Amino acid sequence: MSAPPLTPLAFSERRAFIFANTRLQRPPHTPEIALHLADEITPIWRMTEDELGRLGVAPPFWAFAWAGGQALARYLLDHPAEVAGKAVLDFATGSGLVAIAAALAGARAVEGCDIDVFCEAAVAVNAAANRVSLTFTSADRLDAAPPAVDLICAGDICYEKPMAERILAWLAQAHAQGIRVLIGDPGRSYFPRDGLVRLARYQIETTRELEDATVKDTGVWTFPGL
Repeated sequence: MSAPPLTPLAFSERRAFIFANTRLQRPPHTPEIALHLADEITPIWRMTEDELGRLGVAPPFWAFAWAGGQALARYLLDHPAEVAGKAVLDFATGSGLVAIAAALAGARAVEGCDIDVFCEAAVAVNAAANRVSLTFTSADRLDAAPPAVDLICAGDICYEKPMAERILAWLAQAHAQGIRVLIGDPGRSYFPRDGLVRLARYQIETTRELEDATVKDTGVWTFPGL
């Protein structure tokens, strides 16, 4: 049986849900950044799809600091020249981790985008916790040409084959337009290493409740030529 359709929650309700089901934490690989995240033992992780649907909540991917995002955020913090003074788009922003890292590293403007509108509240509360300014859009960026930015970041985007192929084609289009692209990936099944260059490699601590290993060998990748 499929989950019931979601009844949209107001921004204030989404914000209240985040505060009620998360706590302020510092991801192990980016301790400079504080995020409202769920503990794996909290009810938000154990809720079924039906339960979440009745609350008007999509699966809460925004409530966790995934390995690809941690690696990408770490890379930006360690290589501020990648973002300093630049306009940055954080694609599939989730909690806003990478967007916040870009802002802390000196980006001129940062937008997080995610089709899950719950991420709007997550990005807002997390940006406030880190005293940075970000914008957010829930528009599906894949429906149009890549925007006029200097850098597009994308962490953990290769969970499903059709979506991964669509996103990677869009990112390749951005690269062809002269936009720098950085991708964080912990070895997802549909991540194509051919045609990409690895810039950095990290061992990201995680848990068996979220991943298939307690440490994920995670890379930051880009297209060659920029």
